[in-house]
Amino acid sequence: MAAASAGSAGSVAGADDVATEVDAVVVVVAAGAVVGDVVLAAATVTAEPADREAPPSPAPGPHATRSSPSATVPSTDRTVTPLPWAVVARGRSNPGRWLAVAMVLAVGACSDRAPSKPPPPTTTAPTTAAPTSTTAVPAPTAVPAPTAAPAPATTVAPVSGSDFTGAVVAVTAAELGASWRPGCPVAPDDLRLLRLSYWGFDGQPHVGSLVVAATVTAAVTEVFRTLYDQRFPIRRMEPVDVYGGDDDASMAVDNTSAFNCRPAVAEGAPHWSNHAYGLAVDVNPVENPYLLGGRVLPPAGAEFVDRSVYRPGMAVAGGVLTSAFSAVGWGWGGVWDNPDYQHFSSTGG
Repeated sequence: MAAASAGSAGSVAGADDVATEVDAVVVVVAAGAVVGDVVLAAATVTAEPADREAPPSPAPGPHATRSSPSATVPSTDRTVTPLPWAVVARGRSNPGRWLAVAMVLAVGACSDRAPSKPPPPTTTAPTTAAPTSTTAVPAPTAVPAPTAAPAPATTVAPVSGSDFTGAVVAVTAAELGASWRPGCPVAPDDLRLLRLSYWGFDGQPHVGSLVVAATVTAAVTEVFRTLYDQRFPIRRMEPVDVYGGDDDASMAVDNTSAFNCRPAVAEGAPHWSNHAYGLAVDVNPVENPYLLGGRVLPPAGAEFVDRSVYRPGMAVAGGVLTSAFSAVGWGWGGVWDNPDYQHFSSTGG
């Protein structure tokens, strides 16, 4: 009997401890919906019908003041779901109910000891602001007005059986250089540059240049085509500007030339030469010197003063050179009182 009393006393003490733990669990259950659902589920499984005789109430313990007053059951045919602490009080001698209590204690202990993990920090993807350009946008640059392009070269039409080539090109004051200056009787727009084939004294074909009036390009081209086809030799053919506009320097190297803004080399009152208009051509001045008052121009042409013996490059009456110019209506200075054998002009002067 004493042993039974001791066991009963131990059971009561154990029940008190359980009640204490249950109180803690109740707080947890009230705070979390998940734990409450577990407690209610366990209590419902172990609940008994209300018409069973309730076991005698235990002696008041330390927590007796926390117990809720007994509720009056109005009907004996209804199943009442007791509160957790009622389950504990009624299930001290029922192993199934103790299992429910143990589950509640385990959940409570986990709730107390396992700290809830803080929610992961919200990471906001960095937004990269569109780079602001600090470079000043340049103002639109005014497009310069197009400069008039120089006139394209006009190629002389080839003649069947001839490999002669010719081209006509417009010239500017800058291109005329020392051979032209303001005050000349013609403007650069009135002149043209001819690029023409010729045969040299070396027996080889070459291409030379002459500046003539725009109005005589066709005639001069035709003359030099004839000379080329007949292989009449020409020493060289360059604009007088190559020699600084100096007619004496050009003649000294036996250069065939045309335009040069200079006065006529003649007796009488000064006047513009036909060369100043681009209407005259001097061919091979050494082989065809100008005889003026006992002077030979150029001096190197002294050996060609005697015209009785023909030599290559000479202008003679009825020869290839004079006939070619005569065919286009040009006159020859070789018939003058002061013969100028090198000189051919569209006016005959």
